[in-house]
This record gives sequence, C-alpha cells and structure tokens, in this order.
Amino acid sequence: MLREILKGTGVALITPFKSDFETDYDALEKVIDFVITGGVEYIVTLGTTGETPTLSRKEKIDIVNFTYEKVNGRVPVVVGIGGNNTKEIINDLETFPLNKAVAVLSASPYYSKPSQEGLFLHYKTLAEASPKPIILYNVPGRTGRNLNASTTIRLANDVKNIAGIKEASGDMLQCMQLLKDRPENFLIVSGDDALAMPQIACGMDGVISVAANGFPKKFTEMIRLSLQGNFKAAKILNDQLMEAYDLLFAENNPAGVKAAMSEMNIIENYLRLPLVSLSKNLHDKIKNYLAK
Repeated sequence: MLREILKGTGVALITPFKSDFETDYDALEKVIDFVITGGVEYIVTLGTTGETPTLSRKEKIDIVNFTYEKVNGRVPVVVGIGGNNTKEIINDLETFPLNKAVAVLSASPYYSKPSQEGLFLHYKTLAEASPKPIILYNVPGRTGRNLNASTTIRLANDVKNIAGIKEASGDMLQCMQLLKDRPENFLIVSGDDALAMPQIACGMDGVISVAANGFPKKFTEMIRLSLQGNFKAAKILNDQLMEAYDLLFAENNPAGVKAAMSEMNIIENYLRLPLVSLSKNLHDKIKNYLAK
C-alpha cells in the first residue's frame, strides 16, 4: 500500500544546471546521495521543483533513467507527469520509463481552470491510462484552480488507480475534510513544508518537500518525530527551520533552495528562464542563515 511505502518525507528533487544551462548530472548524483544519506523516505523526480516546464521530453526521460540508476533501489521513486493537455499526459504515461517507479505524481491542469467535473474526468482518464498508481497534486496557488475536497474524495472512492494526494492548498479546513472522509488506504501528504507538522498532527501521512533538498537530516527527523506523535521534540526542529521556509520561498521556487545548496557546494546556482537566481539581498540572508 502506498500509505505505507510513501509514509514520511519525500523530496521533490531540484534539477541542477551548469553554466551553459545543460543538466549537471554530476551534481544531480550528489543531490540524490545527499538526500538519501540525509534520511528521506522516497524521491520525486520531475516534480515542478525540478523546473520541468523548461525541460524537453528527452531531458525528462534521461533524468528519470539517471535517477533510477543512481538511487539503485535504496528508496522508492515517484515520477512527476502532469500538465494541462490530458491527451499529451496520456502519451507520456504510456511512453515514459515508469517500470521502476512506485507511482506517478500529477499536478492539476494549470491555466485552463477547468470545473470540478473537468478535473474529475481529467484525473479519471489519466488513471485509466496509467501503468502506475496516480497521486493527485493540488496546488491552486500555481494552477489557478482548487481541487475541492469533495472531488478528491469522489476520485478516491470511484477511481481504482488513484491512490493519494499531495495537498498544497494551504487550507487547513479542506485538509481536515480530506482526512475525515478519505478511504482507509488513500495516501494524503502535505505539499507545504511550513504546514507539514500541524498537518501530520491532523492525520496526514507525511510530506513531499522542497526544503528536504537542502536540509534533509533536520527536516526528515522533524517529520519522523511528528509521525510518532512526539510533537514537543518535532517543534524544536521545526522552529529552527521556520526561517528557512520563509527564505526558500520568498522570491520563487526553486531559486531559494538552489541558492542554499550552492552555498553548501552541492550544486552551481543556475536556473533556466523565466526563473532567475535570488536577489543579492535575499541570497545573503540565506548565507547568514546557513552560517548560524
């Protein structure tokens, strides 16, 4: 069951680039080893934190295969495949290398702003075509449309191959409604690093994190303590990370976490347009935070 396999911390991997903006596979290997050694329970490749809108189809396939090779079975791998063209996503589901993946994470369609019925039929169609279980990804701040709790529960009950949701609406009432009404085996994880601890207190199974790229040991320990119900100890770690949450997302994601990881000498600090590196003032704040 995915609720057991993907319990804890998943990390939405960044995609490191070199100065010519080509994928830096040496750095990607370092990132993979860094987060696994740091304690993450699983890896999400081709999440939007990986700047997937700027990657070509070939680059995406190459990154998936490289990730499988370097992970080498140490932790489960989830592959991100989403977009606002249902037919094109089906083609990706049928042709991407998914044999070694445990699930597919699929962000809701962006820009189109479909109705709840459109969202239901979009995900139902994907689930019927997918060789792996689908994890819904609700992130209305980026897509422009919220996947309502009632639509999510309808999908969970009515569509066999939909196994969970990454919930990043930031709406705690909606989160609690999902947790109250979900089927027993339906995975619900946080998509908000700063809210993960209280959401686990409400019953979530873990988180798919950005911050875990740069702070895997402290973040994964905080999540494990939360899942054990030891919120007093978890809060101590979460309090130490709260400034990081603000800094990492102050301008854009993944510019914040890339700045931090470049200061750690894990990657070079390059992003593909339209994203750019952090302003000097914010970068200096991250540098000072790391020094503390």
